[in-house]
Amino acid sequence: MKSWKFLLQPPWRHRLAGMVATFAVLLLVRCASVPELDPSTCIEVAGRPFPIGTRVVSWREPGGYDAYRRGKHFAPDEPPDGKLRYSPLRGNLPDAIAARAEASGLELADLQQVVHQFVLHYDICGCSRQCFKVLQDVRSLSVHFLLDVDGTIYQTLDLREKAHHATIANDFSIGVEIAHPGAYPQPMAAPMAAWYEKDELGWRQKFPPWLTETGIRTPGFVIRPDRPEIISGTVQGKVYHQLDFTPQQYAALAKLCAGLSRVFPRIRLDAPRTATGAIVDHVLPAAELRAFDGIVGHFHVQQNKQDPGPALQWERLLHEARALR
Repeated sequence: MKSWKFLLQPPWRHRLAGMVATFAVLLLVRCASVPELDPSTCIEVAGRPFPIGTRVVSWREPGGYDAYRRGKHFAPDEPPDGKLRYSPLRGNLPDAIAARAEASGLELADLQQVVHQFVLHYDICGCSRQCFKVLQDVRSLSVHFLLDVDGTIYQTLDLREKAHHATIANDFSIGVEIAHPGAYPQPMAAPMAAWYEKDELGWRQKFPPWLTETGIRTPGFVIRPDRPEIISGTVQGKVYHQLDFTPQQYAALAKLCAGLSRVFPRIRLDAPRTATGAIVDHVLPAAELRAFDGIVGHFHVQQNKQDPGPALQWERLLHEARALR
């Protein structure tokens, strides 16, 4: 067997030097080609950033919404009330995961075993600022994400935390509140008309006189539904009427769905379906809900809920999310 020292003799010495130089160049090219993470487009999971390709305002940022705060967000001078709007640990954990979580908190690998649903809500507040005010300051509830009318996503909690947004699904789900006035039993009756008006281009969302601060980050943003007509459809066996979400919300929501599916492989980019392939339009039995891996509406979780309503374009959303996965 030759000694390794032969590599230091010509011509092997020159060949080795060339190989080392080539490897160094390839390493530099690879490092240069790896884009640096932009924290403004990342969600946070177990303390780690994950890019999703659209603007995400963290609870740590100025103008963000912090669900860790033990007190009112919009009355900062009031003393903290001591209430937790979330649970530090998700419930019903397998014994092995529960033991680790008690000692050091849930890690990403643990969450990937536990989290398997993404719940879509509309907020009936019309904008994310008002939604967070209701959740944090009035109802002592929480949700992981808020999606504003201009497509801005706000993250209020690390996804290792259990937010209180969807009763029995809280332990195994992530939730988003989509800014929207809601769906109504009568089209453009007084409750719905308070939120909409028509101009030469069609329907646009307005705000009631009492809602003077919207917090919308895009200056001069005009809130127009993605489709011009009022959408009617059945949810929980009753007919509701609703104008669509904005194009900006669909674009951001597709990126959020795709990003969550990359981080949590159990969140499939699909929704509950009937035997004919249609999206289920009513609450699921508890056992069926717990067994489902994917994206659900709030109405799939609770009998008394209609959100995200009949206007949500499920097939479009899922198709766009799959293309980004």
